[in-house]
Amino acid sequence: MVQLGFIGLGVMGKSMAKHLLQAGHPVIVYTRTADKAQELLASGAEWAETPQAVAQQADIVFTIVGYPKDVEEVYLGEQGLFAGSRAGQIFVDMTTSTPALAQRLSAEGAARDVHILDAPVSGGDLGAREGRLTTMVGGEPEIFERVRPYLGCFSAKVRLQGGAGAGQHTKMANQIMIAGTMVGMTELLVYAQAAGLDLPSVIDTVGAGSAGNWSLMNYAPRILQEDYSPGFFAKHFLKDLEIALSEAERMALDLPGTALAAQLYRKLCEKGHENNGTQALIKLWWAK
Repeated sequence: MVQLGFIGLGVMGKSMAKHLLQAGHPVIVYTRTADKAQELLASGAEWAETPQAVAQQADIVFTIVGYPKDVEEVYLGEQGLFAGSRAGQIFVDMTTSTPALAQRLSAEGAARDVHILDAPVSGGDLGAREGRLTTMVGGEPEIFERVRPYLGCFSAKVRLQGGAGAGQHTKMANQIMIAGTMVGMTELLVYAQAAGLDLPSVIDTVGAGSAGNWSLMNYAPRILQEDYSPGFFAKHFLKDLEIALSEAERMALDLPGTALAAQLYRKLCEKGHENNGTQALIKLWWAK
């Protein structure tokens, strides 16, 4: 039986690892905050003290951490995955990171005969819990096919987008789209409230027409309940938008809508809401 490893048990990673366990796969886990692993350990997961220790025991390792610097530490640190790697292993990074880092890890892996896929996901906490994430993959087709069944344990759609870094580029396109819908959803609520409309009725009505979108139907109801818990952290979304803008600049593209969204999320984080969910953008207008 293939031994799996899973590193990063945050808002999404914990649910993803749980789906792998529920599908009957043996999973070794590591996360910086060990308490986050207790539920999985009670469900049959094994614990490793470092990423290196995970690599020493697993055949395929999945990682989903916060920032590119965390990815570098997990893969390239003194007790990182590469320090414990062996030929033939597969490492799959599902963190939203930079295409350049994905390509660097692929090259570092190739030098060790270790296969690397970049496979960021979209769908937030709800998609992770319900096992219906969208997973965007970059890497070798034959390695992708070997990993696809495991990705399918927590994904509704899994697709190879191209070579190393292509998964990250696709995730940037995804985040650019979400940036526009989050700003639009927020301004819709602000406008509708100022006009004296019934907000649940507006959400239900507008959501059934051409303005319907995932953010409106999933995040607007949370806002009305004053639920700003993170399905996806505002600080991580800002990180993603900054990566997208950096890549756009490298390609000589001007993305004013994305730049505006980044400006608004930067302001939100500076106001102390960085650990709220992305729906907390409304707090720039509503002091709740």
